[in-house]
Amino acid sequence: MPARTIETRTIRMNVVEQGEGPLVLFCHGFPETARAWRHQLAALGKAGFRAVAPDMRGYGHTECPAAIDEYTLFHLVGDMVALLDALGEETALIVGNDWGATVAWHAAQMRPDRFRGVVAISVPMMAPPPVPPTRIFPQTDKAQLYALYFQEPGIAEVELERDIRQTLRKILFAASGDAGPRQAGDQTPNPFGMVSRRDGLLATLPDPHNMPDWLTAADLEAYAQAFAHSGFRGGLNYYRNLDRNRQLQASLAGMKVDVPALFMVGERDTGLSIPGMQDIIDAMPRLVPQLLHQVVVPGSGHWLPQERPDLVSDAIIDFARHI
Repeated sequence: MPARTIETRTIRMNVVEQGEGPLVLFCHGFPETARAWRHQLAALGKAGFRAVAPDMRGYGHTECPAAIDEYTLFHLVGDMVALLDALGEETALIVGNDWGATVAWHAAQMRPDRFRGVVAISVPMMAPPPVPPTRIFPQTDKAQLYALYFQEPGIAEVELERDIRQTLRKILFAASGDAGPRQAGDQTPNPFGMVSRRDGLLATLPDPHNMPDWLTAADLEAYAQAFAHSGFRGGLNYYRNLDRNRQLQASLAGMKVDVPALFMVGERDTGLSIPGMQDIIDAMPRLVPQLLHQVVVPGSGHWLPQERPDLVSDAIIDFARHI
């Protein structure tokens, strides 16, 4: 699909799009680009929608600000509102996976006048934690949660950029359904998401000889070229604003996501192994009173739009037609 550059009032964005009709805006996660939505763009374009996916701030050929504090949720939601304006659209259905789901939830929370519905994949809507997130993330003398490992600028960049193709192979496979089942409260010596203080993130992740069928060599190469251009710093800066996001979100205390919503998650999603995650998912209706459906997809992992593209596309199209 051809890409184009759009100058918005917040940032210069690289976008891919297909079709005409009501706008559906797609937000990818880490480590991905707009290419993560290739199947959905084609399907929704054929179904009578205008499907648009940007490389998010800091990724691919979208602008990558240098300052860490320019990657807060308020900046990311602002980018989505600015993109709607640049596209000449009043409203959109917003769809996101991984970090993109977090952006989608908060776009719908902050600007229900612009985002008429939300489809969130993998990451549920969560209330701000009572203390800064970095104070409660798990860590031991030997390992720490990946979000803590990402906090210090420069450390993760060096590891992830040493061999970009290997980095992408390992992370994308390890979080997929093909890596096997997850168990809540995983007590294995190296549960997914915990990073060795000595060896780093990638050492304990398998490097598959062959990638699953849902990720072709061409797809992997496109991702690799995008990260060779942008590096990983932009995506890592999202994690470096977790505490800052909590502070800024004080202004949103008590606000709900009050638009129609759909939540989807793979049965083997790595997030489901985090202690307490199922309780968070079960509590979502209190934060999202118009949560119409929750879908658990058997055998699938964290990259649902790519692992189960037809199922995800059909679910989005059906949801979009009924809100």
